[in-house]
Amino acid sequence: MSQRYEKVCDLAHLNAFATEIKDELGNAGVLLLRGNLASGKTAFVKAFALALGIKEAISSPTFSILHEYKGKLFHYDIYQCGSNGFLQSGLIEKLDTEGYHLIEWGDAEFEKLLHHFGIGYSTIDIEILDLKRNYKVHINAYA
Repeated sequence: MSQRYEKVCDLAHLNAFATEIKDELGNAGVLLLRGNLASGKTAFVKAFALALGIKEAISSPTFSILHEYKGKLFHYDIYQCGSNGFLQSGLIEKLDTEGYHLIEWGDAEFEKLLHHFGIGYSTIDIEILDLKRNYKVHINAYA
Protein backbone atom coordinates (compact mmCIF):
# COMPACT_ATOMS: atom_id res chain seq x y z
CA MET A 1 0.00 0.00 0.00
CA SER A 2 1.44 3.34 -1.07
CA GLN A 3 1.05 6.36 1.18
CA ARG A 4 1.75 10.04 0.40
CA TYR A 5 1.66 13.00 2.72
CA GLU A 6 3.47 16.19 3.70
CA LYS A 7 4.67 17.29 7.10
CA VAL A 8 6.23 20.57 8.22
CA CYS A 9 8.67 20.03 11.04
CA ASP A 10 11.35 21.97 12.91
CA LEU A 11 14.55 20.55 14.40
CA ALA A 12 12.93 20.15 17.82
CA HIS A 13 10.37 17.71 16.36
CA LEU A 14 12.66 15.91 13.92
CA ASN A 15 13.31 12.93 16.23
CA ALA A 16 9.58 12.22 16.58
CA PHE A 17 9.10 12.54 12.82
CA ALA A 18 12.01 10.17 12.11
CA THR A 19 10.49 7.65 14.53
CA GLU A 20 7.17 7.88 12.62
CA ILE A 21 8.98 7.16 9.35
CA LYS A 22 10.86 4.21 10.89
CA ASP A 23 7.56 2.78 12.10
CA GLU A 24 5.96 3.24 8.66
CA LEU A 25 8.87 1.47 6.95
CA GLY A 26 8.58 -1.52 9.28
CA ASN A 27 11.65 -3.65 10.02
CA ALA A 28 13.68 -2.53 6.99
CA GLY A 29 13.56 -0.43 3.86
CA VAL A 30 15.25 1.72 1.25
CA LEU A 31 14.57 5.43 1.69
CA LEU A 32 15.68 8.06 -0.81
CA LEU A 33 16.33 11.49 0.72
CA ARG A 34 16.23 14.38 -1.70
CA GLY A 35 16.71 18.09 -1.27
CA ASN A 36 19.10 20.94 -1.94
CA LEU A 37 22.44 21.29 -0.19
CA ALA A 38 21.93 21.97 3.54
CA SER A 39 18.24 21.02 3.36
CA GLY A 40 18.60 18.57 6.25
CA LYS A 41 19.15 15.16 4.70
CA THR A 42 21.95 14.20 7.10
CA ALA A 43 20.06 15.77 10.03
CA PHE A 44 17.18 13.40 9.21
CA VAL A 45 19.57 10.43 9.13
CA LYS A 46 20.90 11.46 12.57
CA ALA A 47 17.35 11.54 13.95
CA PHE A 48 16.57 8.20 12.29
CA ALA A 49 19.67 6.68 13.90
CA LEU A 50 18.44 7.84 17.31
CA ALA A 51 15.07 6.23 16.59
CA LEU A 52 16.99 2.97 16.09
CA GLY A 53 18.87 3.45 19.37
CA ILE A 54 22.15 4.25 17.61
CA LYS A 55 24.07 6.77 19.68
CA GLU A 56 27.33 7.04 17.71
CA ALA A 57 28.16 10.18 15.72
CA ILE A 58 26.56 10.23 12.28
CA SER A 59 28.26 12.06 9.43
CA SER A 60 27.59 12.24 5.73
CA PRO A 61 29.53 9.65 3.71
CA THR A 62 30.17 12.16 0.93
CA PHE A 63 33.47 10.66 -0.21
CA SER A 64 33.22 7.09 1.08
CA ILE A 65 29.66 6.69 -0.30
CA LEU A 66 28.56 4.44 2.60
CA HIS A 67 28.67 4.53 6.40
CA GLU A 68 27.27 1.53 8.22
CA TYR A 69 25.98 1.67 11.81
CA LYS A 70 25.37 -1.35 14.05
CA GLY A 71 24.64 -3.54 11.02
CA LYS A 72 21.14 -2.08 10.77
CA LEU A 73 21.54 1.45 9.36
CA PHE A 74 23.24 1.98 6.03
CA HIS A 75 23.75 5.65 5.13
CA TYR A 76 24.71 6.41 1.53
CA ASP A 77 25.59 9.70 -0.16
CA ILE A 78 25.68 9.33 -3.92
CA TYR A 79 26.17 13.01 -4.75
CA GLN A 80 29.74 12.44 -5.95
CA CYS A 81 29.34 9.08 -7.70
CA GLY A 82 25.80 9.23 -9.08
CA SER A 83 23.82 6.19 -10.16
CA ASN A 84 26.56 4.83 -12.44
CA GLY A 85 29.22 5.08 -9.75
CA PHE A 86 26.91 3.42 -7.26
CA LEU A 87 26.31 0.56 -9.67
CA GLN A 88 30.01 0.23 -10.56
CA SER A 89 30.97 0.15 -6.87
CA GLY A 90 28.84 -2.97 -6.38
CA LEU A 91 26.82 -1.29 -3.62
CA ILE A 92 23.54 -2.19 -5.33
CA GLU A 93 24.00 -5.67 -3.82
CA LYS A 94 24.30 -4.12 -0.35
CA LEU A 95 20.64 -3.05 -0.63
CA ASP A 96 19.71 -6.73 -0.17
CA THR A 97 21.11 -6.59 3.37
CA GLU A 98 18.41 -6.55 6.05
CA GLY A 99 18.20 -3.09 7.60
CA TYR A 100 17.44 0.52 6.75
CA HIS A 101 19.18 1.99 3.70
CA LEU A 102 18.96 5.79 3.69
CA ILE A 103 20.30 7.21 0.44
CA GLU A 104 21.02 10.92 0.01
CA TRP A 105 20.65 12.34 -3.51
CA GLY A 106 18.57 9.44 -4.89
CA ASP A 107 17.28 11.17 -8.03
CA ALA A 108 15.04 9.96 -10.88
CA GLU A 109 17.98 8.19 -12.55
CA PHE A 110 18.64 6.31 -9.31
CA GLU A 111 14.95 5.39 -9.10
CA LYS A 112 15.23 3.84 -12.60
CA LEU A 113 18.18 1.79 -11.34
CA LEU A 114 16.13 0.53 -8.38
CA HIS A 115 13.23 -0.32 -10.72
CA HIS A 116 15.61 -2.24 -12.99
CA PHE A 117 16.75 -4.41 -10.07
CA GLY A 118 13.22 -4.76 -8.63
CA ILE A 119 14.14 -2.98 -5.40
CA GLY A 120 11.28 -1.34 -3.51
CA TYR A 121 11.83 2.07 -1.96
CA SER A 122 10.24 5.09 -0.34
CA THR A 123 11.11 8.77 -0.82
CA ILE A 124 11.29 11.96 1.21
CA ASP A 125 11.70 15.27 -0.62
CA ILE A 126 12.86 18.02 1.72
CA GLU A 127 12.14 21.72 1.14
CA ILE A 128 13.59 24.52 3.27
CA LEU A 129 11.05 26.82 4.96
CA ASP A 130 13.15 29.25 7.01
CA LEU A 131 13.92 27.32 10.24
CA LYS A 132 11.51 24.50 9.38
CA ARG A 133 11.43 21.87 6.67
CA ASN A 134 8.57 20.58 4.56
CA TYR A 135 8.89 16.82 4.12
CA LYS A 136 7.04 15.28 1.16
CA VAL A 137 6.83 11.62 2.06
CA HIS A 138 5.99 8.75 -0.27
CA ILE A 139 6.11 5.42 1.56
CA ASN A 140 6.51 2.42 -0.73
CA ALA A 141 6.94 4.52 -3.83
CA TYR A 142 7.88 1.34 -5.66
CA ALA A 143 7.55 -2.19 -4.38
